[in-house]
Amino acid sequence: MKSVLNPKFLLIGAAIAVSLCANIASAEDLLDRIKADKEFTVATEARFAPFEFVENGQIVGYSADIMVEIMKDLPGVELNRLDLPWQGILPGLAASRFDYVVTSVTVTPERMQAYHLSTPIADATMAILKRKGDTEITAPEDIAGKAVGSQAGSAQLAALETFADTLKSGGGAVTVKTYTDFTEAYADLAAGRIQAVVNSLPNLLEAARQRPDVFEVVLPTFGPKTYFSWAGRNDADSDTLNAFMDGELARLNETGKLAELQTKWFGAPMELPLSLPAAE
Repeated sequence: MKSVLNPKFLLIGAAIAVSLCANIASAEDLLDRIKADKEFTVATEARFAPFEFVENGQIVGYSADIMVEIMKDLPGVELNRLDLPWQGILPGLAASRFDYVVTSVTVTPERMQAYHLSTPIADATMAILKRKGDTEITAPEDIAGKAVGSQAGSAQLAALETFADTLKSGGGAVTVKTYTDFTEAYADLAAGRIQAVVNSLPNLLEAARQRPDVFEVVLPTFGPKTYFSWAGRNDADSDTLNAFMDGELARLNETGKLAELQTKWFGAPMELPLSLPAAE
Protein backbone atom coordinates (compact mmCIF):
# COMPACT_ATOMS: atom_id res chain seq x y z
CA MET A 1 0.00 0.00 0.00
CA LYS A 2 1.41 3.36 -1.01
CA SER A 3 1.87 5.96 1.68
CA VAL A 4 0.60 9.40 0.81
CA LEU A 5 2.39 12.41 2.30
CA ASN A 6 0.17 15.12 3.59
CA PRO A 7 0.89 18.36 1.63
CA LYS A 8 0.66 20.22 4.91
CA PHE A 9 3.64 18.27 6.28
CA LEU A 10 5.59 18.90 3.05
CA LEU A 11 5.10 22.63 3.47
CA ILE A 12 6.19 22.48 7.10
CA GLY A 13 9.29 20.46 6.18
CA ALA A 14 10.21 22.89 3.43
CA ALA A 15 9.83 25.82 5.82
CA ILE A 16 12.11 24.14 8.37
CA ALA A 17 14.72 23.42 5.68
CA VAL A 18 14.67 27.04 4.50
CA SER A 19 14.99 28.22 8.10
CA LEU A 20 17.97 25.94 8.75
CA CYS A 21 19.71 27.11 5.58
CA ALA A 22 19.12 30.73 6.54
CA ASN A 23 20.60 30.13 10.00
CA ILE A 24 23.67 28.43 8.51
CA ALA A 25 24.15 31.29 6.03
CA SER A 26 23.81 33.95 8.72
CA ALA A 27 26.27 32.11 10.96
CA GLU A 28 28.97 32.24 8.27
CA ASP A 29 30.94 35.47 8.53
CA LEU A 30 34.30 36.71 7.27
CA LEU A 31 36.39 34.76 9.78
CA ASP A 32 34.42 31.58 8.99
CA ARG A 33 35.07 32.07 5.26
CA ILE A 34 38.78 32.69 5.86
CA LYS A 35 39.01 29.39 7.73
CA ALA A 36 36.95 27.56 5.13
CA ASP A 37 38.92 29.00 2.18
CA LYS A 38 42.19 28.51 4.09
CA GLU A 39 43.41 31.96 2.97
CA PHE A 40 43.66 35.27 4.83
CA THR A 41 44.25 38.15 2.40
CA VAL A 42 45.62 41.37 3.88
CA ALA A 43 46.87 44.64 2.43
CA THR A 44 50.26 46.11 3.23
CA GLU A 45 52.30 49.10 2.10
CA ALA A 46 55.72 47.46 2.11
CA ARG A 47 57.67 50.72 1.99
CA PHE A 48 57.44 51.67 5.66
CA ALA A 49 60.55 50.25 7.34
CA PRO A 50 60.95 48.83 9.89
CA PHE A 51 57.23 48.03 10.10
CA GLU A 52 56.92 46.46 6.66
CA PHE A 53 59.35 46.43 3.74
CA VAL A 54 60.64 44.13 1.01
CA GLU A 55 63.88 42.21 1.45
CA ASN A 56 65.03 39.48 -0.94
CA GLY A 57 61.60 39.47 -2.53
CA GLN A 58 59.76 38.92 0.77
CA ILE A 59 57.71 41.31 2.92
CA VAL A 60 59.52 41.49 6.25
CA GLY A 61 59.58 43.72 9.32
CA TYR A 62 57.84 44.22 12.64
CA SER A 63 54.32 43.54 11.36
CA ALA A 64 55.47 40.45 9.45
CA ASP A 65 56.89 39.02 12.68
CA ILE A 66 53.65 39.78 14.51
CA MET A 67 51.67 37.97 11.83
CA VAL A 68 53.89 34.89 12.19
CA GLU A 69 52.69 34.70 15.80
CA ILE A 70 49.03 35.35 14.96
CA MET A 71 48.89 32.80 12.16
CA LYS A 72 49.78 30.08 14.66
CA ASP A 73 46.19 30.45 15.88
CA LEU A 74 44.81 30.03 12.35
CA PRO A 75 46.14 26.54 11.60
CA GLY A 76 45.92 25.49 7.97
CA VAL A 77 45.24 29.06 6.79
CA GLU A 78 47.70 30.68 4.37
CA LEU A 79 48.54 34.38 4.72
CA ASN A 80 48.36 36.30 1.45
CA ARG A 81 49.91 39.78 1.75
CA LEU A 82 49.18 42.28 -1.03
CA ASP A 83 51.77 45.06 -1.39
CA LEU A 84 49.76 48.16 -2.35
CA PRO A 85 50.30 51.95 -2.42
CA TRP A 86 49.08 53.56 0.79
CA GLN A 87 46.59 55.80 -1.03
CA GLY A 88 44.57 52.75 -2.14
CA ILE A 89 44.65 50.67 1.04
CA LEU A 90 41.80 52.06 3.15
CA PRO A 91 39.52 52.60 0.11
CA GLY A 92 40.33 49.02 -0.95
CA LEU A 93 39.36 47.75 2.49
CA ALA A 94 36.03 49.59 2.31
CA ALA A 95 35.43 48.06 -1.14
CA SER A 96 36.12 44.52 0.22
CA ARG A 97 39.08 43.92 -2.10
CA PHE A 98 40.83 42.11 0.78
CA ASP A 99 39.99 40.91 4.28
CA TYR A 100 42.03 43.17 6.54
CA VAL A 101 44.81 45.79 6.64
CA VAL A 102 48.13 44.76 8.16
CA THR A 103 50.10 47.94 7.70
CA SER A 104 50.78 50.94 9.91
CA VAL A 105 47.51 52.89 10.12
CA THR A 106 47.86 56.03 12.21
CA VAL A 107 44.89 56.32 14.57
CA THR A 108 42.70 59.38 13.99
CA PRO A 109 39.13 60.10 15.18
CA GLU A 110 37.95 60.10 11.55
CA ARG A 111 39.43 56.66 10.86
CA MET A 112 37.98 55.32 14.10
CA GLN A 113 34.55 56.30 12.81
CA ALA A 114 35.03 54.80 9.35
CA TYR A 115 36.91 51.57 10.18
CA HIS A 116 37.53 49.16 13.02
CA LEU A 117 41.03 50.08 14.20
CA SER A 118 42.83 47.37 16.11
CA THR A 119 44.56 47.22 19.44
CA PRO A 120 47.65 49.49 19.08
CA ILE A 121 50.78 47.90 17.62
CA ALA A 122 53.22 50.81 18.12
CA ASP A 123 53.73 54.43 19.12
CA ALA A 124 53.07 56.78 16.19
CA THR A 125 53.73 60.19 17.73
CA MET A 126 55.00 62.70 15.17
CA ALA A 127 58.60 63.84 14.88
CA ILE A 128 60.95 65.60 12.48
CA LEU A 129 63.93 64.31 10.51
CA LYS A 130 66.64 66.71 9.37
CA ARG A 131 70.02 66.49 7.65
CA LYS A 132 72.85 65.61 9.97
CA GLY A 133 74.47 68.73 11.43
CA ASP A 134 71.72 71.18 10.37
CA THR A 135 71.95 73.71 13.21
CA GLU A 136 68.96 75.71 11.94
CA ILE A 137 66.55 73.04 13.19
CA THR A 138 67.02 72.10 16.85
CA ALA A 139 63.34 71.93 17.90
CA PRO A 140 60.09 71.20 16.05
CA GLU A 141 59.18 74.90 15.91
CA ASP A 142 62.30 75.59 13.84
CA ILE A 143 60.67 74.23 10.67
CA ALA A 144 58.86 77.57 10.36
CA GLY A 145 59.84 79.21 7.10
CA LYS A 146 61.32 75.99 5.68
CA ALA A 147 60.34 73.36 3.10
CA VAL A 148 59.13 70.17 4.79
CA GLY A 149 57.96 66.93 3.22
CA SER A 150 55.55 64.13 4.10
CA GLN A 151 53.48 61.44 2.37
CA ALA A 152 50.36 62.39 0.43
CA GLY A 153 47.13 61.24 2.04
CA SER A 154 48.78 60.31 5.33
CA ALA A 155 47.99 61.25 8.92
CA GLN A 156 51.58 62.47 9.13
CA LEU A 157 50.86 65.01 6.38
CA ALA A 158 47.72 66.14 8.22
CA ALA A 159 49.75 66.55 11.43
CA LEU A 160 52.38 68.57 9.56
CA GLU A 161 49.73 70.85 8.06
CA THR A 162 48.10 71.40 11.46
CA PHE A 163 51.47 72.14 13.07
CA ALA A 164 52.40 74.47 10.19
CA ASP A 165 49.23 76.47 10.79
CA THR A 166 50.27 77.09 14.41
CA LEU A 167 53.66 78.39 13.26
CA LYS A 168 52.38 80.94 10.73
CA SER A 169 52.20 83.83 13.18
CA GLY A 170 55.67 83.11 14.55
CA GLY A 171 58.58 82.20 12.33
CA GLY A 172 56.87 82.16 8.95
CA ALA A 173 54.95 79.79 6.74
CA VAL A 174 56.09 76.20 6.24
CA THR A 175 56.30 75.12 2.61
CA VAL A 176 54.68 71.68 2.63
CA LYS A 177 55.77 69.24 -0.07
CA THR A 178 53.96 65.93 -0.62
CA TYR A 179 55.38 62.62 -1.87
CA THR A 180 53.96 59.29 -3.00
CA ASP A 181 55.96 57.57 -0.27
CA PHE A 182 58.46 58.53 2.41
CA THR A 183 61.43 57.07 0.52
CA GLU A 184 61.09 59.90 -1.99
CA ALA A 185 60.88 62.47 0.80
CA TYR A 186 64.04 61.11 2.44
CA ALA A 187 65.85 61.28 -0.92
CA ASP A 188 64.90 64.94 -1.35
CA LEU A 189 66.00 65.68 2.22
CA ALA A 190 69.37 64.04 1.64
CA ALA A 191 69.78 66.02 -1.60
CA GLY A 192 68.93 69.32 0.11
CA ARG A 193 65.74 69.94 -1.84
CA ILE A 194 63.79 70.14 1.40
CA GLN A 195 64.93 70.89 4.96
CA ALA A 196 62.95 68.30 6.95
CA VAL A 197 60.54 65.38 6.82
CA VAL A 198 57.64 64.74 9.20
CA ASN A 199 56.85 61.11 9.97
CA SER A 200 56.13 59.00 13.04
CA LEU A 201 59.01 58.69 15.49
CA PRO A 202 59.75 54.95 15.01
CA ASN A 203 60.08 55.36 11.24
CA LEU A 204 62.39 58.35 11.57
CA LEU A 205 64.57 56.54 14.10
CA GLU A 206 64.91 53.73 11.54
CA ALA A 207 65.81 56.18 8.75
CA ALA A 208 68.49 57.76 10.96
CA ARG A 209 69.76 54.32 12.03
CA GLN A 210 70.19 53.26 8.41
CA ARG A 211 71.97 56.48 7.37
CA PRO A 212 73.49 58.01 10.52
CA ASP A 213 75.93 60.07 8.49
CA VAL A 214 73.05 61.73 6.58
CA PHE A 215 70.06 62.08 8.93
CA GLU A 216 69.22 62.81 12.54
CA VAL A 217 65.94 63.02 14.46
CA VAL A 218 64.82 66.27 16.07
CA LEU A 219 63.48 65.78 19.57
CA PRO A 220 61.13 66.22 21.35
CA THR A 221 58.19 64.91 19.32
CA PHE A 222 55.25 67.22 18.62
CA GLY A 223 51.48 66.95 18.75
CA PRO A 224 49.34 64.56 20.81
CA LYS A 225 50.27 61.00 21.70
CA THR A 226 49.36 58.85 18.72
CA TYR A 227 49.36 55.12 17.94
CA PHE A 228 49.64 52.82 14.96
CA SER A 229 46.92 50.21 14.52
CA TRP A 230 45.74 47.77 11.87
CA ALA A 231 42.26 48.00 10.35
CA GLY A 232 39.19 45.95 9.51
CA ARG A 233 35.83 46.84 8.08
CA ASN A 234 33.39 48.27 10.59
CA ASP A 235 30.50 45.89 9.85
CA ALA A 236 28.79 42.84 11.34
CA ASP A 237 30.41 40.48 8.83
CA SER A 238 33.87 41.49 10.09
CA ASP A 239 33.08 41.57 13.82
CA THR A 240 34.53 38.17 14.73
CA LEU A 241 37.68 38.73 12.64
CA ASN A 242 38.19 42.13 14.27
CA ALA A 243 37.70 40.62 17.73
CA PHE A 244 40.12 37.79 16.90
CA MET A 245 42.85 40.21 15.74
CA ASP A 246 42.32 42.52 18.75
CA GLY A 247 42.56 39.57 21.11
CA GLU A 248 45.73 38.29 19.48
CA LEU A 249 47.45 41.69 19.65
CA ALA A 250 46.41 42.21 23.28
CA ARG A 251 47.72 38.73 24.14
CA LEU A 252 51.08 39.43 22.47
CA ASN A 253 51.27 42.74 24.34
CA GLU A 254 50.49 41.10 27.70
CA THR A 255 52.95 38.24 27.23
CA GLY A 256 55.78 40.59 26.29
CA LYS A 257 56.11 39.28 22.73
CA LEU A 258 55.35 42.70 21.24
CA ALA A 259 58.02 44.26 23.47
CA GLU A 260 60.49 41.60 22.29
CA LEU A 261 59.74 42.37 18.64
CA GLN A 262 59.89 46.12 19.28
CA THR A 263 63.36 45.72 20.76
CA LYS A 264 64.37 43.69 17.70
CA TRP A 265 63.10 46.22 15.15
CA PHE A 266 63.25 49.58 16.98
CA GLY A 267 65.99 49.05 19.56
CA ALA A 268 63.68 49.48 22.56
CA PRO A 269 60.19 48.44 23.75
CA MET A 270 57.21 50.78 23.64
CA GLU A 271 54.56 51.28 26.30
CA LEU A 272 51.22 50.53 24.65
CA PRO A 273 47.66 50.27 25.99
CA LEU A 274 45.90 46.89 25.74
CA SER A 275 43.03 48.51 23.84
CA LEU A 276 42.63 51.56 21.67
CA PRO A 277 41.81 54.73 23.65
CA ALA A 278 38.43 56.22 22.83
CA ALA A 279 38.37 58.96 20.20
CA GLU A 280 38.27 62.44 21.67
